[in-house]
Amino acid sequence: MGIAESTLDELPSDAEEQLRHGEQQLELSGRRLRRLPSAVCTLSRLEKLYVSGTGLRELPEEIEELRELRILALDFNKLERLPDGLCRLPRLARLYLGGNRLLALPGDFAQLQSLRCLWIEGNYLRRFPRPLLRLGALQSLQMGDNRLRALPADLPRMTGLRGLWLYGNRFEEFPPPLLRMGRLHILDLDRNRLGGFPDLRPLRSLRVFSYDHNPVTGPPRVADTVFLVGEGAVERMAERDEPVPRRPPRRPARAFEDDEEEDLLMGGGGSRALDAAPGLGT
Repeated sequence: MGIAESTLDELPSDAEEQLRHGEQQLELSGRRLRRLPSAVCTLSRLEKLYVSGTGLRELPEEIEELRELRILALDFNKLERLPDGLCRLPRLARLYLGGNRLLALPGDFAQLQSLRCLWIEGNYLRRFPRPLLRLGALQSLQMGDNRLRALPADLPRMTGLRGLWLYGNRFEEFPPPLLRMGRLHILDLDRNRLGGFPDLRPLRSLRVFSYDHNPVTGPPRVADTVFLVGEGAVERMAERDEPVPRRPPRRPARAFEDDEEEDLLMGGGGSRALDAAPGLGT
């Protein structure tokens, strides 16, 4: 159907061709879809579903029938809520929800125990969603450009978390729970309202800390192994008598293979990864 608006029941005309080679991947991004065609939910072997930038306003409960789904991209749509059925996808590892209109997540969201990577940037979240605290497999959490002012005291329960992006929120002081997130590798607090920092040297696993566009006068105290992005960062790193490393990416490119993306989430990644992904700064 090209970019014309699809019916609520039919698969796009090119869907069969996309699935013919056995990859179990369906790309619907860029089409006009107010609602996901119900026929998509009959593709029980589907592993990757991309529905980005379609104008999607709702998802059917029947999405839970996609039991093999590992990647689901719903970013840049008009979703105001998520159905409970989405929370019953046992293999879902990567979920992209950025650029929607979400105020909260369903209480059953904690059932997504295979979830490793969640992008929920650019929504209307005022409070940190409590169900996330029970996602033991989650490694990468992208929550930039929301409306958060505080983090829950029990955030350190998320012991698997390695990358946390909180840029563009409304923090006026460094959130105390972050000081107990000793396994974080990447922390991004760009574009908040922070006037200073505590000593961050206790965050022994930290490899990247970005604090650009905050009303601070200088960098925080961090271990010498931490790459800094912000006011005074270049000067501070130049004092270490070692080459200033290349700027790491803000977030992994979606097109990476699983092993490459996982390496990048952990703060690593080779030159191809760094060249392909957008920079940390804004």
